Amino acid sequence: MARNVVGIVVLISTALAIGEAAIVRPISDQHRSAAFEVFEPVGGSYSSLEETYEALKTLKTLKIGKKPNIREGTCTIVKGTLESSSSTLKDLYDALRVNGFLKCETNSDVYEAIKSRLVAEVKKASSLLDFHYSIGSLVLVKAQASNVEVALEDADGIFRSIKVLSQSDGRWRYSSNNPESSTYAAGLAIETLAGVVSLAYSDIDQSLISKLKNDIVKLFDSIEKYDDGSFYFDEKSVGSASYQDPLSTTSAVIRGVTAFSNVVSGGLNLPSNKILGLARYLLGIGVPGDAKDFFNQIDSLASLENNRESVPLILSLPSGVLSLTTADKLKVEVSTVLGSPAPPLIVKIVRGYSSSSKDVSVIENQELTFDPESGFHTLDILPKGVDVGSYVFVFEILLDEQAQAIYATGGRTKVQLYFTGAINVDGAEIAILDNDLSNTGAKHMLNLAEESVVSLSANHLQKLRLSFQLTTPRGNAFTPHQAFLILRHETKVEHIYVVNGSGKKFEILLDFLGLVEKLYYLSGKYDIELSVGDAAMENSFLKAIGSVELDLPEQPEKAARPPPQPVDPISRYGPKAEISHIFRAPDKRPPKKLSLIFLGLTFLPLLFFLIGLLRLGVNLKNFPTSAVPALFAILFHGGVAAVLILYALFWLKLDLFTTLKTLGFLGVFLLFVGHRILSHLASSSAKLKSA
Repeated sequence: MARNVVGIVVLISTALAIGEAAIVRPISDQHRSAAFEVFEPVGGSYSSLEETYEALKTLKTLKIGKKPNIREGTCTIVKGTLESSSSTLKDLYDALRVNGFLKCETNSDVYEAIKSRLVAEVKKASSLLDFHYSIGSLVLVKAQASNVEVALEDADGIFRSIKVLSQSDGRWRYSSNNPESSTYAAGLAIETLAGVVSLAYSDIDQSLISKLKNDIVKLFDSIEKYDDGSFYFDEKSVGSASYQDPLSTTSAVIRGVTAFSNVVSGGLNLPSNKILGLARYLLGIGVPGDAKDFFNQIDSLASLENNRESVPLILSLPSGVLSLTTADKLKVEVSTVLGSPAPPLIVKIVRGYSSSSKDVSVIENQELTFDPESGFHTLDILPKGVDVGSYVFVFEILLDEQAQAIYATGGRTKVQLYFTGAINVDGAEIAILDNDLSNTGAKHMLNLAEESVVSLSANHLQKLRLSFQLTTPRGNAFTPHQAFLILRHETKVEHIYVVNGSGKKFEILLDFLGLVEKLYYLSGKYDIELSVGDAAMENSFLKAIGSVELDLPEQPEKAARPPPQPVDPISRYGPKAEISHIFRAPDKRPPKKLSLIFLGLTFLPLLFFLIGLLRLGVNLKNFPTSAVPALFAILFHGGVAAVLILYALFWLKLDLFTTLKTLGFLGVFLLFVGHRILSHLASSSAKLKSA
């Protein structure tokens, strides 16, 4: 009895150590490619200094050499912000962060003025954000201006002023007037206090450091967890005005804790599984499409990789699908969250078992071989017990004592692996049987690996039997996800039947006497198809194996009719056949000389018109001599000429609507100028008569 209890305890402890960790990949080239698109400046610049800093920081962390050419324009904004006395604390903070990357030329007098202003702001600060921007800016000034002495004389007092805003559960308030506490504010506060410690003129009271360490431990006690082993921080009050999403909140806490652990001694003693869980959460996001989320993810991962507390190591696989046909090797890679090489270590397979048989192990306590050139830990030969299907492998990372104090591995990691292979299809046979299951002689062997088509005939008193065997490359029985026999009538009515199996053999027997109603009494030719498929089966197939000519009884009057077949959308909505018109043969045309003679006769009326004008003595004596009337006369005659040209164009190429539209404008124009010139002629004629 005692031995059984001990065994149960060991099993429970092992299960807790393994957990339900999901496999995630470290930062890869996929992130670097996406960074170019996410952080591409619009119009050659970013919308704010904050966005500029986030872009520059992310691109540097990912070690992307090609950076946007924004230095000249951005440095102008940075220098203007630093030199202006009216700049807000946040603007100064963002400008100094950007200046840390671009190294804009700034006088030491400017840094001195900024330092004096920030020290004064720290003394009168009352909110957490004021402390955060002021202290953070002083830290940046100290880093960028080596000739400017930056130190806080009353660091203990400032530390206490910020610590007043802390709560008993590890969260913080933004100000004493705001009763709501926030996890995001806790991250800002811890980062700010880390700045106070780094700027302190003398050592901070260790009791204050100890209290803050306890607050951080309490904060980690309230961390949220997913079932896959990921940990994250979230706000308690979702509907508050200062609410931040889980990624922003987690990022703020990680930045704060990392900054604080880098400036104090003794460590924070945070659980390594939670550090690794935070890394899993950030990597599990994938590649964010939003610039803010992208920055928070990469910046947080960089903080985890560079922290002094515990650097998480990520175990990942290039592929979770291995082929037995091509003898793929099981490869495992261990690296940091940003893809940097891991320290010397050993990767061991603690246990491997089939997903359908968890009690039987196929491999145990097997160390993987490390290849320094590729960086992979490899299992060269798969155990004989591994066959086509789904398996769970439990991996463990073993470090030396010195590395264990630096890196977090998270204990054991379960990985779902899928082994695929080409399934052997043997002994395929199709036959027509009498009602007493005796063979009628219509028996055919099928080679499903090649084209094999048979022609069968049967009546409603007979049966059709199809059988075949499926075996894995290891010779074991294989049960696919689907095995269907399909009968398709020449009218496109389709019937699908499941082929059941027992062990290696699969068989189906169709009794046509019992199926006549389901076949709608449709005699004629039925095409036979066999479909066998599985995710682990590399040679899944849908194969036509022949046809059967069925002779069924006539359909009774009240029998069910075949369902209407769906209309093929291509035939209904696709392109129609081209319509070819047969035009009437053209009439026989007259000779070319006769056509030219007729064309000449059409010009005779114009010739007679011109001769008539000459005989009548038409002249231009009454053409106006004054400038304005002469102009209207010219415009009138020009308008008439334009109408004649329009008629010619209508005859040659213009359509009726275009001609009428243009003629309308010309008509209005002729009406106006014609009225003016005729009025002038009428007044001139009246003056001559009166004279």
